[in-house]
Amino acid sequence: MTTYENLIGREDIDDLEAILSVVNTDRDEVIRVVKDNSDAIFTWDYQKGARPPLEKLYEKAKTSQWNGETDLPWDTEVDIERVMINNFAQNNPGGAMVDFDVVGTPFEKWSDKNWMDFGIESNLWTMSQFMHGEQGALICTAKIVETVPWIDAKYYAATQVMDEARHVEVFAKYLDTKLGGFYPLNTHLGLLLEDIVNDSRWDMTYLGMQIMVEGLALAAFGFMHMMTTEPLLKQLLRYVMSDEARHVAFGVLSLKEFYAGLSDAEIFERQQFAFEAAVRMRDRFLQQEVFDRMGVPVKDAIEAVMHTPSRQMFQMMLFSKIVPNCKKLGLLDRNDQWLRRRFEELGVIQFEDWADTTDEMEAFALSDAELKTA
Repeated sequence: MTTYENLIGREDIDDLEAILSVVNTDRDEVIRVVKDNSDAIFTWDYQKGARPPLEKLYEKAKTSQWNGETDLPWDTEVDIERVMINNFAQNNPGGAMVDFDVVGTPFEKWSDKNWMDFGIESNLWTMSQFMHGEQGALICTAKIVETVPWIDAKYYAATQVMDEARHVEVFAKYLDTKLGGFYPLNTHLGLLLEDIVNDSRWDMTYLGMQIMVEGLALAAFGFMHMMTTEPLLKQLLRYVMSDEARHVAFGVLSLKEFYAGLSDAEIFERQQFAFEAAVRMRDRFLQQEVFDRMGVPVKDAIEAVMHTPSRQMFQMMLFSKIVPNCKKLGLLDRNDQWLRRRFEELGVIQFEDWADTTDEMEAFALSDAELKTA
């Protein structure tokens, strides 16, 4: 029997009471200070190309930059209610507003207007967490520049710092000018970002951000890009996804070499960290802040929706990039398949043989035509 108390703060990974007991205590603060325990590493080995895949990635990044201020059609009018109606029509051919029995739930007396408001709030919350996560990536990638010992990795990570700044910028502008505000940082996402920044080991920053957070983001952006009918958001996500695929590939390429030389004990620490990150990311998508804002009992609402077909499909798809990338790194099966067993408990192991991001990166890249006409 695996004990999870020390890893995730609760014994049962599905303990909703424990999940909801973790709350954001500084939601109204503008500044958040997180302790960074890492050493800054200089290298006097300037030999470029010692790791050809990283050099290739660096060259690709230099030619794939885009300008969020001028390359996106910000004059596009966004009528969010109309967008919700169009999205629903495209993605629900059966016409039903919900995919579960609402009898006996907090949603029993909800009207179409209530469901419309929920869709708008859910969209606002999701975009807000994307924005916060991108700032986490900005901080963590700057830390990678500071802490990784290889010059090729420092070069590439510097391009990702620019990418992440651009991502924060465009999500913040979209939320401000098109949706009229944003939700505070979700507490589970905040705790994960703190864990990543706190750790002194450079490879843990890679694992937490490049593999786990960025891997989930790439899957989530792809899902939203497929589901939305809003042209500005669709184009914004297309550009962001082209960057994110490089970012995840950067993590896989760097860690595959490093992890091959680690002991079983060292790998076990990385497996535990990956599992903790996976649970925190799953917990963040319960959207408790949305239900709270809409005035419905949060625990009852989450219990009603958390096992619905649409929610389960969405949450599982979020791991479609993480699991194959963990397999590529050799994390699934070391130490008697410890991480494999954990992903089985989370119900996401079925993605292990999907394409890892190093194999599919080119599919996400912007074409020359897109870069010229953007």
